Amino acid sequence: CVQPSVPPVPNYKLSMSIPEWLQAIQTYMKMLQYNHTGTQFFEIRKTRPLSGLMETAKEMTRESLPIKCLEAVILGIYLTNGQPSVERFPISFKTHFSGNYFHHVVLGIYCNGRYGSLGMSRRSDLMDKPLTYRTLSDLIFEFEDSYKKYLHSVKKVKIGLYVPHEPHSFQPIEWKQLVLNVSKMMRTEVRKELEKFARDMRMKILKPSSAHSLTKERPRGKSLSPRRRQGSPQRRACRRDKS
Repeated sequence: CVQPSVPPVPNYKLSMSIPEWLQAIQTYMKMLQYNHTGTQFFEIRKTRPLSGLMETAKEMTRESLPIKCLEAVILGIYLTNGQPSVERFPISFKTHFSGNYFHHVVLGIYCNGRYGSLGMSRRSDLMDKPLTYRTLSDLIFEFEDSYKKYLHSVKKVKIGLYVPHEPHSFQPIEWKQLVLNVSKMMRTEVRKELEKFARDMRMKILKPSSAHSLTKERPRGKSLSPRRRQGSPQRRACRRDKS
């Protein structure tokens, strides 16, 4: 019987530009394929320390099984570790379509003054974006416009902090430092909030709210949603990822 081919894990070469390296990582994730089975092969608990999640990412490269959006974020972090010029941060979307809510997450990338993303989705324009966007809001609006093609309205956008490049860190990933109720805001208002946040991130002056409480959301501006109890992140993260 023919063994299924295992895609080789990409290795960074000094001759590569950062966009080429990110493309190699995205190509690798596409070779693993999107998981349509309804069974999640890897358990990703968002509250785990980074070190534990990196062990899971290693397992993904060994097993070469199909992955969903949340696993792609963890794998993207793992594969971009050791590239200090590449900042990584989670971007989560909550959308509404046909009476149902959907959750999706991608890995935001910031490098050399440009934004882009890595990720996995059923939809080719809801995962990776090239490292060409001048501002964080340009990147977010690009995703919002892509969602409109599928008649999904974006309700909330959550932006996390830069993920440390230290794979043995016991710090958990900060998934939602900024939460915007975009459906109730003007685009100019959304842009203003995102640009202030992006500036603070680049200056590294934001501290993880998870250091105090894993369910704490840090409100910014009166347009943000009130705090509420968080459901199980494992259950919600890629639930019905129509994206």
